Amino acid sequence: MTVIRQDDLIESVADALQFISYFHPVDFIRAVNEAYEREESLAAKDALAQILINSRMSAIGRRPICQDTGIVTVFVRVGMGVSWSGATMSISDMVNEGVRRAYLHPDNLLRASILEDPAGVRKNTGDNTPAVIHYECVPGNTVDVRLAAKGGGSENKSKLVMLNPSDSILDWVIQTVPTMGAGWCPPGMLGIGIGGTAEKAAVMAKESLMDGIDIHELRARGPQSTTEELRLQIFDAVNRLGIGAQGLGGLTTVLDVKIKDYPTHAASKPVALIPNCAATRHAHFVLDGLGPSLQTVPSIDDWPQISWGAGQSARRVNLDTLTHEEVCSWKSGETLLLNGIMLTGRDAAHKRMVEMINKGEQLPVNLSGKAIYYVGPVDPVRDEVVGPAGPTTSTRMDKFTEQVLAETGLFVMIGKAERGPLAIEAIKKHKAAYLMAVGGAAYLVAQAIKSSRVVAFEDLGMEAIHEFVVEDMPVVVAVDSEGVSVHQTGPAEWAEKIAAKQVV
Repeated sequence: MTVIRQDDLIESVADALQFISYFHPVDFIRAVNEAYEREESLAAKDALAQILINSRMSAIGRRPICQDTGIVTVFVRVGMGVSWSGATMSISDMVNEGVRRAYLHPDNLLRASILEDPAGVRKNTGDNTPAVIHYECVPGNTVDVRLAAKGGGSENKSKLVMLNPSDSILDWVIQTVPTMGAGWCPPGMLGIGIGGTAEKAAVMAKESLMDGIDIHELRARGPQSTTEELRLQIFDAVNRLGIGAQGLGGLTTVLDVKIKDYPTHAASKPVALIPNCAATRHAHFVLDGLGPSLQTVPSIDDWPQISWGAGQSARRVNLDTLTHEEVCSWKSGETLLLNGIMLTGRDAAHKRMVEMINKGEQLPVNLSGKAIYYVGPVDPVRDEVVGPAGPTTSTRMDKFTEQVLAETGLFVMIGKAERGPLAIEAIKKHKAAYLMAVGGAAYLVAQAIKSSRVVAFEDLGMEAIHEFVVEDMPVVVAVDSEGVSVHQTGPAEWAEKIAAKQVV
């Protein structure tokens, strides 16, 4: 009989969540670096460079890789030979106390993103609890825990389908991935669950993402099952799509494909697909009664030292003197370095601003001729001006875009991934522009922010409107004033190149 202390589980969960907030898995870094070395698309290579630089900076500074520090998912295997010493909590309460301690750590505050009453008032719980926890009782005398912090941008791209038994899984995946856009921040991994029932397939897809990257080892030794054959087929087919890093077009869209399967009903073929983003974060530990199980700190030498070269050819922009003519001179795919004052605002702020406009009320900020950045930053610690402040998925603001541009005179929007048809049409109509910052480079972006203050909607917490002063913040013109979208032109160009075997 193994006796495990309540505090050992709590401390191990808290340590693991702090650890993964700033340390990528080393296998993931190696895979991204390999993709960087072979990438031929300049836009995608630049995005990969920013992801790698950001990761190294986060590892050194012990601050979050991404401002979206995720919803915590935990898989717990409890040995049937385990007993608990001094336990006054349930295992779920222990796990949630570990989450609470991790996210409120004073030296590395993590963003609280979890809202209770999801169909109603959607009130932030303030400490990122509760976690989503899955249990299994197994033979043995240990408690095995695997956990992850999953960002909302990638989680929102999850797909579930009930295929006919004769339908092709490969065909469905290849048809589905392009519909996911770039909001899941490729390159990442695809987790796929096949079989069981609808909910079983989804859980398997999520659990598969806890495994390390080994697709090249699989190819080297050769597949030994139909599932392993399918992994390789999907991996190759998705990368042939040319979506590329951040959806800009390129050679690498996925770094690995993971599959778990389970017996299913003769009439059914449930398939779930869940992507992991460029801020892939997961950890594993085992409690054996000998105290807490803490993560092993990797060597910084495991991270490549890469310099960011795109800034040398980028156009510098002064946001404080921006004119419509200058905005109209920007071209899709061009790199800009932003300087001056920008405002922030994402889902909740946009909803409130539109409600005020509809009521004829004056907005608390003047957006005329300004830029707004779709971001919910991490709170600052130590001597920081602001915590990691990467972009959020911009399509969530699409339904507000026409009215905001028409009613406020806003010039520029900055966010992550592509815009939908309605937003692109509004941008073209009002001769505005949409700029893309790299998702998964939040700590790097934060270094460009020289001052920050809340100027409106303070009650919205991380969704309040901030005023940032930035210096040389790197962005790409994703939709120009003519409505040309790099997320349409880039992948199309690279899919054609790959199909024509112009690149290997």
